[in-house]
Amino acid sequence: MRRSRILGTGSYLPARRVTNAELAARVDTSDEWIVQRTGISARHVAAEGETTSMLATKAAERALEAAGVKASDIDLIILATATPDYTFPATATQVQHALGITKGVAFDVAAVCSGFVFALSTADKFLTSGSHSRALVIGAETFSRILDWEDRTTCVLFGDGAGAVVLEAYDAAGTREDQGILTSHLRSDGRHREKLFVDGGPSTTMTVGHLRMEGKEVFKHAVGMITDVIVDAFAATGYDANTIDWFVPHQANRRIITASADKLNIPQEKVVLTVQDHGNTSAASIPLALDTAVRDGRIRKGQVVLIEAMGGGFTWGSALFRL
Repeated sequence: MRRSRILGTGSYLPARRVTNAELAARVDTSDEWIVQRTGISARHVAAEGETTSMLATKAAERALEAAGVKASDIDLIILATATPDYTFPATATQVQHALGITKGVAFDVAAVCSGFVFALSTADKFLTSGSHSRALVIGAETFSRILDWEDRTTCVLFGDGAGAVVLEAYDAAGTREDQGILTSHLRSDGRHREKLFVDGGPSTTMTVGHLRMEGKEVFKHAVGMITDVIVDAFAATGYDANTIDWFVPHQANRRIITASADKLNIPQEKVVLTVQDHGNTSAASIPLALDTAVRDGRIRKGQVVLIEAMGGGFTWGSALFRL
């Protein structure tokens, strides 16, 4: 059967690193409060004039280099973001232009923190259908642009960044030992909008708006929704908590990550954690964490990796692949 496999990973973080201590000087909070409730110690914030497409392009360039693939070999770009450069055109087209690509198709996916899982699954469908050969799948965000910096319950949680993977279609044996994406499972439920949303938009307020969140409600739903799609991934492939090599969850909150792993009996030593250094970078968080673990030698070729995320809407999803 035809599958899509990851050839290389890349990521990029803005130069400016903002610590909890710096935020504590600005709003009524403390390093102890933030770490205890979220596990976050620092996050990166884009410089003035540094856009989502700029972050995405740098991550894409690093992924292409790692994959040994030229930009001209890419015929599909799917970029997950909730903070696009413009209302239109799609931010993916700006990355396409920056990389000098003039063929194929480039478009955005909007699923907030679940965006990278949605984009990866979508790219897999394109590649395995035979319509395209090589894809760049990117998660990139400048969440600092939609935060209310006076709201201590949200401004301490998020950061900016980008991560990317290069996918290639190939003919596989059709077993769970294949390299590449083995399964993906996506969900959404629009009844939960007010629990996590941005209070602006072209059709409503004609403004960008700010992020608003009911933290306790999000936490309450997160663990159950996350485990739901992971159970489906295990059932579809025959893998389980003992036979996967790595769990790379959305990096939103250390407590959610730990509780989800415990509920699924995934050993904590298999969990990749970067939330302490990056904060919640929404659609960028999974590819950022994946690239971090690939480059420091933890995640290696041939290993089985489980990813999952939940985002505003609500949206949630999982994917399981062999690198």
